[in-house]
Amino acid sequence: MSTAVENIAAGAPAEADHGRTERLLAAQQVKALSLRTSTAAERIEKIKRLRQAMFDRSEQIYKACHADFAKPAPEVEITEILPVVMEANHAIRHLKGWMKPERKRPTLLMFGTSAEVRNEPKGVCLIISPWNYPINLSFGPLISALAAGNTVILKPSEMTPHCAQLMDEIVADIFDEDEVAVVQGAVQTSQHLLGLHFDHIFFTGSPAVGKIVMRAAAEHLTSVTLELGGKSPVIVDKTADINKSAKNLAWGKFANNGQTCIAPDYMYVHTDILDSFVEAMRKAMTKLYGDQAQMASNGDYCRIVNDKHYARVKSLIDDATERGARVSMGGVEANNDNYIAPTLLTDVDHDARVLQEEIFGPVLPIIPFTDADRVIDQINAQPKPLALYVFARDKDFIDKVLSNTSAGGSCVNHSMVQFLHANLPFGGVNNSGLGNSHGHYGFKAFSHERAVVRERFSLSFLFLPPYKGFTRWFIKFATRWLV
Repeated sequence: MSTAVENIAAGAPAEADHGRTERLLAAQQVKALSLRTSTAAERIEKIKRLRQAMFDRSEQIYKACHADFAKPAPEVEITEILPVVMEANHAIRHLKGWMKPERKRPTLLMFGTSAEVRNEPKGVCLIISPWNYPINLSFGPLISALAAGNTVILKPSEMTPHCAQLMDEIVADIFDEDEVAVVQGAVQTSQHLLGLHFDHIFFTGSPAVGKIVMRAAAEHLTSVTLELGGKSPVIVDKTADINKSAKNLAWGKFANNGQTCIAPDYMYVHTDILDSFVEAMRKAMTKLYGDQAQMASNGDYCRIVNDKHYARVKSLIDDATERGARVSMGGVEANNDNYIAPTLLTDVDHDARVLQEEIFGPVLPIIPFTDADRVIDQINAQPKPLALYVFARDKDFIDKVLSNTSAGGSCVNHSMVQFLHANLPFGGVNNSGLGNSHGHYGFKAFSHERAVVRERFSLSFLFLPPYKGFTRWFIKFATRWLV
């Protein structure tokens, strides 16, 4: 790792030079015009350079993620490097096809014309990425933006400074800054960037900040993609495979210390299997991270990102237990290390903060249920989540839940793996997000779909004034029979 990365101070980073930022934007606006005619081969070459950097810099990526929140190298490989490489490979394989104009059949009224949809670059794009998956959620959208033929200013999170600095170095090494540039800084830098006129903004973060981004974008009528969060529910039916469900949920919840926007946030478990399921969860958590005494020293379990978030998560546990919740497993804390063990909570009061706020940490409250309709009503009474998970073997039960709820995405009998499916859109709905990403959907997010009609022969002359005789008759005829 470079000396620059190793020497980052623990405090807030210096704010970016606003003059430099504006010069970068001006240079990229000029460059964006020339990239409108860039070929698939030219775009693919850029993506290949970024992909190669994931391999060449893998050891540095491991060290940066560990320095920021003690993330173990195998988990970095799975959740940071692998998704970027998959996104790159998918774009490389399919970009030529994505770029081809989409021919559209004419309607009766448009007989004699041809039509197509051309995907053109939006222009200069701003990507504001989060701290929880700093490499993945920065370079994944960047690949989509490059595939679509845009220039990009990337603003990484100041809360993972080692990763931010490394990404700055990687980008500077493989791109000219009039094509891709990193701008580092904290709140003032983000505010300044949002005041500038970009052609598209891609933001990943909380719903509260997403609203700020959307308001800022509205000043310039800039399009946005918002990948947000919320409380993602889990429903475990009495027909579920208890051991398999527990294993998949333990991984999905406690990977990255629960700091995942699509992590299971709270769980409904049918009363018929409640006790056996809690025990299965305890066994699965122990198998993943060791027993209670071993968890704190387990190198496969990362840490909460900073003191502020540690205090917030701890306060959720404290509030729940003060209201009568029982810690079925976990809850062990060591503030000097931002460590909270993987934690299960049962007997949780409905008004506890852990059931009202997005947890974003290693705490999983369990709520017993008997009536699926009531569970569905309770989920529908909350803002629409980014993810919803169903564990059951009863197909009618699964279909009932999926048909009567709304979420950005869902998994049946697993958790979080929907993110890795290259052919599926990833995104939220309403409070959990706006727009989609990944693969072809990411390419479209950074593209404008331009409608083009070419006239060879058409009936349009029949609609021209004066509106008398045959013309008037034909307009009425067309309205009733040709549309």
